Order: sequence, then structure tokens, then C-alpha cells
Amino acid sequence: MNFDLKWCIVAFSLVTALAGGHNSISPHREVSPAVSIHAVLAQSQAPDSPRRPLYETRINHDPNGTGKFYMGREIAQVMGPGGIEWLDRREREEEEHPDKVLDALDLRPGEVVADLGAGSGYFTFRMAPKVGETGKVLAVEIQEAMLNTLRTRAAALKAMNVEVVQGTETDPHLSPSSVNLVLVVDVYHELAYPFEVMTNVRKALKPGGRVVFVEYRKEDPQVPIKEVHKMSVKQLESEMNAVGLVRVRTVETLPLQHIVIFKKRN
Repeated sequence: MNFDLKWCIVAFSLVTALAGGHNSISPHREVSPAVSIHAVLAQSQAPDSPRRPLYETRINHDPNGTGKFYMGREIAQVMGPGGIEWLDRREREEEEHPDKVLDALDLRPGEVVADLGAGSGYFTFRMAPKVGETGKVLAVEIQEAMLNTLRTRAAALKAMNVEVVQGTETDPHLSPSSVNLVLVVDVYHELAYPFEVMTNVRKALKPGGRVVFVEYRKEDPQVPIKEVHKMSVKQLESEMNAVGLVRVRTVETLPLQHIVIFKKRN
């Protein structure tokens, strides 16, 4: 039996069952005649119901990766607390132009923003003055050493509008419809469970909310960063589409990185 004929039989059986003509359907179950196979297929492709399995493990992989793959991309090894010195390096301002990142965010007083994978707070404490006393910056981390550093620095700087949030590998612990913007700087490629995290991020966005990624350009072989620690715009777009986010624009004002902005799909 060829593929087209098999599909027609399956489709016909499914539609018949949904219409109440299949004797395996319980007579006590109400079935709406308006349900179609197209609706079933659409539901199976919804952001919260991706095809399984989400992840695969490969024996042969990049030595700087985890061997775990998502949508064809190898997830990178996580930078541990020993990376704080690198995050705070003096050369970073010249290499990455954080002021240009802040310009692209277009933050407003009173907004609630989340710094996902805040690390030592490099961007957290730069965003805090932008949102002002009426706004808030949620510094989200899962590593205890980073969390302690964030708390210590917030106290030392008297940053009253910074709240440190302990997330997990699958959940950033952001309340639904609570944030105007989520900033993810050189972190997304390391997330062990990107689908779960970004699904929760999408739920946390207020109407009109945005997710902003800053990632090293994978398209450019001259960028002196390990390959698994780079992201292409195409790959980011595919992975965000899977969780119901669509690309708004890409800002290419940085020497080595993209700034890629997403919003909820309408």
C-alpha cells in the first residue's frame, strides 16, 4: 500500500471517529461534529505539543558540547561560577559594546524586565537605572554561586529595584503575564531544556512583551568563539517558532554578536 493511500485511510478513519461513526467511541462521550482532521493536526503542532522526542543524545559530538541535541543543534556546556571573572573582564565593554545592547532594548521607566541567566549581573545592574524606581529587574539564575554574587552586589549597590530569582533547568520561575522584556545574553545555547524554558518565558510575557537574544554569530567563522557557543539567526528563529515566538527584527550593531528580538505569535 502506498503512502498516499495509507494516509487517506487514516484520515478517513479519524474523521469518522470524530464524527461519532466509529464504534470504538464511547456512547457516553459527546463529540462535536465541528471537529475536523485539520483542527486535530493543528492542535498536535501547537507550541506546547511538539513532536517527541524533543532531545536526542549522540556519542559523536563536539568536545565543548554536552552530546545532547535539540532541533539539530548541540547544546553547549554551561559556564560555571569560575566564569565570573570572564563575565566581568575589563575588555568586555570594548568587545561587546553593552551600551548598544541597552539602546536596542529601548527600556522605559516602570517596566519589568528579566535577565535570564544573569550570571554576575553584568546587564542586570546596567538595566536597573533604565527602568527606574517604579520598574524592576528580575535577575534569574540557577547556580548558587551566581545567585550569591547577585545578592551581594544588589545590596552593595543599593539596587532596590533588582530582585534575584532562583530558577531551575526547566523553569525560570517568572509569573504569567508579568514581564515586558526578557534579555538572554550568551546563555540560550547552554540551556539544558530550551523548549521548556522558552515556553515558560513566552507565558511570562505581558501583551506586547519581547524576548531579546544576544548571541555570537554562527554565520561568521571569523568570530573567535567555540562553535557550540554560537547561534545563527536561522536556528534561533526555528527554535523560537517551536514555542510560539516570532522574530521582530535583528540588530547588527555589535562587532561579534547578533541582537535578535522576538514577540509572541498572534
